[in-house]
Amino acid sequence: MSSFTEKVLAIVKKIPRGKMMTYATVAKRAGSPQAFRTVGSILKKNFNPAIPCHRVIRSDGSLGEYNRGIREKIRKLRREGAIF
Repeated sequence: MSSFTEKVLAIVKKIPRGKMMTYATVAKRAGSPQAFRTVGSILKKNFNPAIPCHRVIRSDGSLGEYNRGIREKIRKLRREGAIF
């Protein structure tokens, strides 16, 4: 696992329940502001339930994709009380 991947996963792991963060913000906090697409690629491969990748959304406020399907992403976010 690359250092950037480890940083991304550590950042996403800290997103609180009911909160969301954009792919761009995750990339910026991981030290590569232009790597938002890379963040998406990293999260697409994540199946670790301890890493809440469903809490990461697009900069325009849309939900984006989720490796378990958009319906599951919506279900999880609603269950956590996220407002979107």
